[in-house]
Amino acid sequence: MIESISISPSFQRRHRSAPLVKEREQFLTHLLQIGWDANRVRATASYLVRIVQIMGLTSLRKVELREIEEAGARWASNSGPERMLKCRPPSPRAFAITARHWLRFHGALILRTPPLGPFEAQLAEFRSALESRGLAATTIRDCVNRVGHFLQWASERHEGLSFISVNDVDDYLASKREAGLRLITIRGLCVALRAFFIVAEERGWCPPGIWRGILKPRFPAYTESAKGPSWSDVRRLIRSVDGRTPVALRDRALFLLFSIYGLRASEVARLRLDDFDWRNETFCVHRAKRGGIQQFPIQYEVGEAILDYLRCGRPRCACRNIFLTVQLPWRPFEARSMWGVIGKRMKRLGIQSERCGPHSLRHSCATQLLKTGSSLKEIADFLGHRTVRSVATYAKYDRRSLRKVAAFSLAAIL
Repeated sequence: MIESISISPSFQRRHRSAPLVKEREQFLTHLLQIGWDANRVRATASYLVRIVQIMGLTSLRKVELREIEEAGARWASNSGPERMLKCRPPSPRAFAITARHWLRFHGALILRTPPLGPFEAQLAEFRSALESRGLAATTIRDCVNRVGHFLQWASERHEGLSFISVNDVDDYLASKREAGLRLITIRGLCVALRAFFIVAEERGWCPPGIWRGILKPRFPAYTESAKGPSWSDVRRLIRSVDGRTPVALRDRALFLLFSIYGLRASEVARLRLDDFDWRNETFCVHRAKRGGIQQFPIQYEVGEAILDYLRCGRPRCACRNIFLTVQLPWRPFEARSMWGVIGKRMKRLGIQSERCGPHSLRHSCATQLLKTGSSLKEIADFLGHRTVRSVATYAKYDRRSLRKVAAFSLAAIL
């Protein structure tokens, strides 16, 4: 394997003569598979030789972080003739990072167990309760994070959950409003806290009735401001992505998928190479909420943008996800990262919208479909909604569309 990253006889000889050849080559092969270039892998191979020599590793054993740090300091202070990388100052940090990654790869790194945070056991049980309900992983993560911040705040005021009252929750929410949190964020926080205190009451952790006192802020039934940008702004957003860099090619494909198909961020993040049937010009989406698989025709501009990204922008690696990070190690581009990409560009362009991010483009897509005459049933099916009622949230920002909702409701009753 070492021959694939260096043709130098001295380099190969140094590598072969050091202990744990097999274990080091397994790690180097892994780095090549995830997309590291040969130069970086070659530098890592040199570090690994020094790591096993300085730490005296003749066989894999459990190693603590402190031992790695001490070995890195010894390596950095060594000025002998065998010193490598003479052209740059020694880096104990690079030594330690390489050692940690290699040992973790082989399960030989002993990590310090961090001290448990306040109410950690209750928070873990709350997570399990959410998982048992079959909620999406991102929903569980956001809910647990919100409750965790509240419990951290509460731990500075009370010794246990049994001392917490609804007044504490009100004080916490008031502090968040004063900090400038938007109404929709406060609403999500209330939903998470209500869910937690329901579980806490069932387990006997807190006084009964707290969850009933957590009132979600109400939204007006009708508002003139749409949650998504206008369709002209959507087109301006797409046109703003130019250039041939990997980031530009990826972002253009993302913007088109969100705008034309109204997909959720998690659905786009899960798209894989196998989901696209280029011969029949279709692709499959694994629906996030109602489950199942939905097939779509590949619209021409979307298909061209994705192919352009696959040919000229996407890293060549073993990962099967369509959208990947542009920095090593290459890995799937996460849904939450897509929010930052779209939201920042919308703000930079001065696009007015109640929300910024992939879901705002989903709102724009639905609103545009309503305006161009699609039925509520067609839109609900297209967007992957369980019921037609869900489409009303897109229609309430347009009076003409509201008439369609009202007509549909009356038809269902009559």
